[in-house]
Amino acid sequence: MKEVMAFIRVNKINPTKKALAEGGFPAFTCRSVLGRGKKRIDPELLTLVMESGELPMTPQGEHLTESFRWIPKRMLTLIVDDEQVKDVVDILIKANQTGNPGDGKIFVLPIFEAYTVRSGEHTMDAY
Repeated sequence: MKEVMAFIRVNKINPTKKALAEGGFPAFTCRSVLGRGKKRIDPELLTLVMESGELPMTPQGEHLTESFRWIPKRMLTLIVDDEQVKDVVDILIKANQTGNPGDGKIFVLPIFEAYTVRSGEHTMDAY
């Protein structure tokens, strides 16, 4: 089994839920999270700002005014069989890809054990 963890844009949660359900993956956990990626500042913009002393009215200019800004995202977690990982990843990419920075990240992690709380069953079939 694998855990597929995806960080996506807030406005993409409904299309993602629909795509996962249509793809046969209706069971997942969704959390509201705050974070940020490795957004880089254009060196030319930084030089321009240092020379002119003015910040441009752009997302990059806004970024320069803050040392650290949290960005709202949604974190999805799915537990799937090893053979289903590629299908889930493909669905997530197709539902969330805009071609712009901030589209998100997907991580795949191994699951070594699973337990059912109600029965105490310890099995890889417990999920």
